[in-house]
Amino acid sequence: MAPPTPLSPTVAVIGAGPAGLMAAEVLAASGVQVDVFDAMPSVARKFLLAGVGGMNITHSEDKPAFLERYREATPWVTDWLADWDADALRRWIHNLGVETFVGSSGRVFPTDMKAAPLLRAWLSRLRAGGVRFHTRHRWTGWTEAGELAFDSPTGTVVLRPEATILALGGGSWSRLGSDGAWVPWLGQRHVRVRSLRPANCGFIAGWSSKLVERFAGQPLKQVIASTTDTNGNRLSRRGECVVTADGLEGSLIYALSAELRDALEEHGEARLEFDLAPDRPIEQLETALSAPRKGQSLASVLRKRAGLDPLKVSLLHECTARDALQDPPKLARAIKALPVTLRGTRPLDEAISSAGGIVRAELDEQLMLKNLRGVFCAGEMLDWEAPTGGYLLTACFASGRIAGLGALRYLQQLSETT
Repeated sequence: MAPPTPLSPTVAVIGAGPAGLMAAEVLAASGVQVDVFDAMPSVARKFLLAGVGGMNITHSEDKPAFLERYREATPWVTDWLADWDADALRRWIHNLGVETFVGSSGRVFPTDMKAAPLLRAWLSRLRAGGVRFHTRHRWTGWTEAGELAFDSPTGTVVLRPEATILALGGGSWSRLGSDGAWVPWLGQRHVRVRSLRPANCGFIAGWSSKLVERFAGQPLKQVIASTTDTNGNRLSRRGECVVTADGLEGSLIYALSAELRDALEEHGEARLEFDLAPDRPIEQLETALSAPRKGQSLASVLRKRAGLDPLKVSLLHECTARDALQDPPKLARAIKALPVTLRGTRPLDEAISSAGGIVRAELDEQLMLKNLRGVFCAGEMLDWEAPTGGYLLTACFASGRIAGLGALRYLQQLSETT
């Protein structure tokens, strides 16, 4: 094995996603030499893939509602967004020469709907500011002497920067670099990390083979999904999702995934209810279903009188007792609140993001680890989560900025004491 190659950058940023790149920008703008390391052959791979179907960069929701999306982490994330909120993020994007627009759902997108042009402009500005990039450099923790160690194409690289920013992502999408390998290394340094868990994920319901053969991969449209969280609060969202070979996934499910996951962890199962006919009052349904069938099949009656498509009809058969299907009042109630029992989540690596991470008590207000002076953390490594819709990216950018500013203050303090 080749001997370790020494490097001596002022600040090492490990992880070239939005949080790491934002930290690098803050530091480089103040004249600090920054070296960014990433295990992948190119930077920001998860960011680019997330933008394939349309780059949802943030959300136009009013600030109080926006902040509530971060659930129990709202007080922490509020600090990050105090002077870098969704509006500030949009102005920053416009500064890169990329225009944005607000979609009908309130989500904010680049005008061309793509992540690549934004990333190219950003990387160009970072390189012009002196930021150096080292791809195919996989961080492997600290050496016994306290140096950072990397596996690289040329062998082991070690360095002792004046400050380090860790922005390694969570535990989902390992093929893009977010594999959670950092968890034990921080544990060895007595940093408390809450277990990484799926967020914005699919769930397992255990359908019958009949439903799977006919409808796996089909969208369930125009429904309201509801659940009750572990505190007894009722939550409902309208939209659509996808029936998979073993359960459910899609934007509507992701919007309730934190509550559903928490219920699974506490009770071993979670209950989801679908309103299959959200625009029809239950009284109207009951009246329509009580009328004589005149030789029509139940499927035909449900289609004509309740507006249900074949997938919704099949779900009714799947999740409703047989006797209820023949009782108009019970059938109407099932259409308006169809119970689906969820028995597990899809694997963490398949989730859009992860919950858990470095707990807040381990970090100061500048996101520096209290046990490791000069080491800052940002992004999905931290113990917070958010639904899709631009909330994840906004907080990742904002936390990277906080970590960058914290590292800058730390360097200034070092210079004042030498």
